[in-house]
Amino acid sequence: MNGDQTDASPPLEQRAGGLASLFARNRAWADRKTGSDPGFFSRLVGQQKPRYFWIGCSDSRVPATEIVDLDPGEMFVHRNVANLTHANDPSFAAALQFAVDVLRVEHIMVVGHYGCGGIRAAMAEETSDAIGQWLAPIRQLNRTLIAHHESGRPNANKLCEYNVAAQIHALSTNPVVRAAWKRQAPLTLHGWVYSIADGLLQTVCDPMENPHLGTSPVSSIDE
Repeated sequence: MNGDQTDASPPLEQRAGGLASLFARNRAWADRKTGSDPGFFSRLVGQQKPRYFWIGCSDSRVPATEIVDLDPGEMFVHRNVANLTHANDPSFAAALQFAVDVLRVEHIMVVGHYGCGGIRAAMAEETSDAIGQWLAPIRQLNRTLIAHHESGRPNANKLCEYNVAAQIHALSTNPVVRAAWKRQAPLTLHGWVYSIADGLLQTVCDPMENPHLGTSPVSSIDE
């Protein structure tokens, strides 16, 4: 090594690409956690055993665990634009399988939110880009609602609620969920919506419980 060179690391600001403040906030958060609960992180290292699987929107204003005041490790989370449950989406399919078959969660919550940009985009002019293709099921749902509502087009908040209910229905027919129900897993589906305006959750539809609990584990479910 040249004598004029040093092995000193570059400043954090340079290494962090201008985001050193986020590293500082991370450090402060970790210090607060260990200050109030010294064993917090050591417990997380062992194993995650969440009871809940949250399927929510990617919107940055909808932080899943913070909304329900849970700590890391207490809820498994999957997020995408407009909280869709596409069975043919590899990312969602893998998350659902892991949540149900490996983590054995007991509750799956599909959580939409009012003011969702994905919902508004599905109500706007159709596009053929990635967002347009992703939102195609909501666009079709909107068309169906318009055709069956004498009052005309539903507003975005109402479409948000209908979309959550549609995703719950889709989950109830998903092979992973149906297989879990067939083996009598205590798995319940929940449809919720979150209001950014007041920070509160509300239900959109009744919870959907395993319809075969109490019957023989080998009882058939129509495929």
